[in-house]
Amino acid sequence: MLSGIASAACEKSYTIHSPDRTIGITLTVGNRIAYEVRVDGRTVVAPTPVAMTLDDGTVWGGSAQPSRIRKGMVDTSFATPFYIKKRVADHYNWLRADFRQGFAIELRAYDDGVAYRFISTTDRSLVVASEEAGAAFPEDWTCWVPYVRDCDGTEIVPFGSQFKTSFENLYTVTRLSKLDPARLAFLPLVVAADDGVKLCFTEADLQAYPGMYFNYPGQGYSLRGIFAPYPKRTHDGGHDNLQNVVDEYDNFIAKAAPQTSFPWRTILIAREDRQLLDNDMVMRLAEPSRLEDVSWIRPGLAAWEWWNDWGLHGVGFEAGINTPTYKHYIDFAARNGIAYLVMDDGWSKDKTDLMSGGSDRLDLEEVLRYAKEKDVGIILWAGYRAFDRDMEEVCRHYSALGVKGFKVDFMDRDDQQIAEFLYRGAATAAKYGLLLDYHGIYKPAGLQRTYPNVVNFEGVHGLEQMKWSEESVDQVTYDVTMPFIRMTAGPVDYTQGAMLNAAKGHFFPRRSEPMSQGTRCRQLAEYIVFHAPLSMLCDSPSNYDREPECTAFICGVPTVWDRTVALDGCLGEYAAVARCKGDVWYVGGLTGHEGRTVTLDLGFLGDGNFTAEIFCDGTNAAKYGHDYQRVTRTLGMDRTLEITIAPAGGFALRITRE
Repeated sequence: MLSGIASAACEKSYTIHSPDRTIGITLTVGNRIAYEVRVDGRTVVAPTPVAMTLDDGTVWGGSAQPSRIRKGMVDTSFATPFYIKKRVADHYNWLRADFRQGFAIELRAYDDGVAYRFISTTDRSLVVASEEAGAAFPEDWTCWVPYVRDCDGTEIVPFGSQFKTSFENLYTVTRLSKLDPARLAFLPLVVAADDGVKLCFTEADLQAYPGMYFNYPGQGYSLRGIFAPYPKRTHDGGHDNLQNVVDEYDNFIAKAAPQTSFPWRTILIAREDRQLLDNDMVMRLAEPSRLEDVSWIRPGLAAWEWWNDWGLHGVGFEAGINTPTYKHYIDFAARNGIAYLVMDDGWSKDKTDLMSGGSDRLDLEEVLRYAKEKDVGIILWAGYRAFDRDMEEVCRHYSALGVKGFKVDFMDRDDQQIAEFLYRGAATAAKYGLLLDYHGIYKPAGLQRTYPNVVNFEGVHGLEQMKWSEESVDQVTYDVTMPFIRMTAGPVDYTQGAMLNAAKGHFFPRRSEPMSQGTRCRQLAEYIVFHAPLSMLCDSPSNYDREPECTAFICGVPTVWDRTVALDGCLGEYAAVARCKGDVWYVGGLTGHEGRTVTLDLGFLGDGNFTAEIFCDGTNAAKYGHDYQRVTRTLGMDRTLEITIAPAGGFALRITRE
């Protein structure tokens, strides 16, 4: 009993609150270090131990008392020229606890979330053997979890087969206690308190450190952090010998430089689901841009050939990987004001050696010359190892030829080596004025602010899945779930824009002439609801040319925005978002398998009269997915608009001032 009294006497707690004082995060120190989160006075994350263990046995997070506690408040903002708004407000209260053992813990509390991170205060390099992280919950709440799906690695360490993954899966919705303890889940993921508060877990400023997975330990109501160990021995192999396959892991997770600030462990908090559609936490916590001049970075739309299988017809030449085909795509881009053409897998003579030049089937230099003449930028696809192996020379050479960027694919890991590659690749590409689209990779975690030439990330169960997935793969529900979860981390290379649209019961997969699940207007709406500074038009010019109204609308949608308003939404059911660029507003909405009528509050428009161009599901869209209506309506003083959405449907508006 005396021991218990002594233990309690040694325990101290330090709390900070959000600026509006509705959210609190508490750091407790004593026999262990733990954090706790409260919303409106109620515990949503119960006391959860946190620690880092070094390879020499030192534990940051055991029995320790802080040598210094500091608190403060920050209220500022910063420019975000390639984002869903042009400036991000950064208003928070903070606490920093320094410990004599050579580390500190920093906490932040915002009006829409909390975060903490470890900081090394030593002047020596460190090796991190493990990190204890996660979250304990008061009750058996519902969660939306994207399990690792691929599992084609090697089981050489616990969970080893799951550390090789493309970070693409649908969401499993279940109670915490029903989660599978044998499986990892990648971030972001959501846990819902029974009062409707949503907790979205992710991480930010992930540099030179492995990404965090969550795993259910098999009992109780908690999730624990799992990290891929540091690769000790690898070989080039995997898909087309473009990957780096881990043969053996070391007995630690990361090497750390002196004075390292480790990644932020972040919880986004939303009392209404729609608030997750407009949360800036990851951008706030990321390191500011390292690029002094970003004027050369040109966001925009991109034509793309891979999804539609180079699917031209009625053109008078055999479509495929050849010069006439690419010139046709360039012409399509030029006449529709599309900034880029992405030349995907197949353009190079040897995909494992990018310096081998263009395929014998096409004249790459002529394609580049023609694209320059038409003011269309070319972005080339590259496998991870082919790009990494000779990165400097590849970037120098292709930049000199006029290439505008690379789509780098098949990393399929998130250990420290891959995290370091992403930053090294971004820095090298920026040196030569090149954009990057990281495909086959984990969620964004702040790199998009630090190196804004990284204009997109995959890590999403995108439309490419419809080329090979049966209808039982429910992309419709995913589309109204992902914006509330994955998109909180940053842009998504979803690759929407299908002109062949299948209502329920009519969808089937095919590699050529692929289709989407849901309606035509759903595809249009996704250009507004989904965010990507580089956004693909996935279908073929032949299909777009047959649909001039829809094509003109898509090609007019901006890819970066001045302002975003989350209008309405329910996780897994529907979402509606408004965004503006200059004086023009765009509004997009999606629904799941249940049709609905929504009443939009357009009060954000302000005073004046406006004209709305409206694309909405046609009367028969539930049977024929391509059925749509385009109408123009004058918006007077009434700032509400009622729209009926078909099952698996959507709507898209363009609103201009009269």
